[in-house]
Amino acid sequence: MSLEVKQLTKSYKNQKALDDISFTASSGEVLGFLGPNGAGKSTTMKVASGYILPDKGDVLINGLSVLEKPKEVSRIMGYLPEHNPLYLDMYVKEFLGFVAHLYQLRGSVLNKRIEDIIDQCGLGPEQKKRIGQLSKGYRQRVGLAKALVHRPKVIILDEPTTGLDPNQLVEIRKLIKEIGRDNTLIMSTHIMQEVEAICDKVVIIHKGKIVAQDMLQNLKIQGLASLILETAEPLDRGWFETIESIDQIHVLKDSRFEFLTSRVDLTRTEVLGVVTERNLSLLGLSQQEKNLESIFHQLTQS
Repeated sequence: MSLEVKQLTKSYKNQKALDDISFTASSGEVLGFLGPNGAGKSTTMKVASGYILPDKGDVLINGLSVLEKPKEVSRIMGYLPEHNPLYLDMYVKEFLGFVAHLYQLRGSVLNKRIEDIIDQCGLGPEQKKRIGQLSKGYRQRVGLAKALVHRPKVIILDEPTTGLDPNQLVEIRKLIKEIGRDNTLIMSTHIMQEVEAICDKVVIIHKGKIVAQDMLQNLKIQGLASLILETAEPLDRGWFETIESIDQIHVLKDSRFEFLTSRVDLTRTEVLGVVTERNLSLLGLSQQEKNLESIFHQLTQS
């Protein structure tokens, strides 16, 4: 089972939310879908789940077109939207039974599935409460249970850990990883630690365009290295703009600059040359460890 996004384009009036994007997610992997606010993450997920139509392109779920076969796709897809719409007057167990019934689950099969999903999502103590009485974290669990109740093979989760406390985060991370072993799972999040802990593959979107997609480990060894310079005196960006080995300069504060480079040793030598020439008091020149947060920062700066 797989998900394939093919050349999606979507505009809202004069704003292009998605600009010809394509990527794939395969069975047995959790794909982290990252991007700043307004980058196009939720729009992509709404199109992929059939909630809105694209201007161009398509999404295939195990070869089935979301546009041409929406009913067939809905049977094998689970979707947790960012804002998690729920019927607040219904009881937890009642609500999940209602949703399961919509997917044609009946009788003992339905009852067993409700018991299993309540246990799987840690809703046992809350199952006899009205959804409106639940904390935000437990409402998020109900939304996750709703997305999983019909045993979908492709699961789309938009910000699934919103509102969870640290203990709940550990449990939901474990659940998402378990689900991802046997299914195709794509999740969006703003929390880089979530991606590092859960995801196998990463897609980064910025201003409606895909700027990176690769396995997480591969992504970490690509791109530019980061050198952090700190001095006692204020620094001037112009002093370093003529250094050809520097690809990007980020001003962290008056006396602390970040240099992104593919030639670390040469850049270090040339930056130290400027420090010596300007008679600056060097407090530090260190190479920052590359992590997903620094990669994300590099790719979504402009």
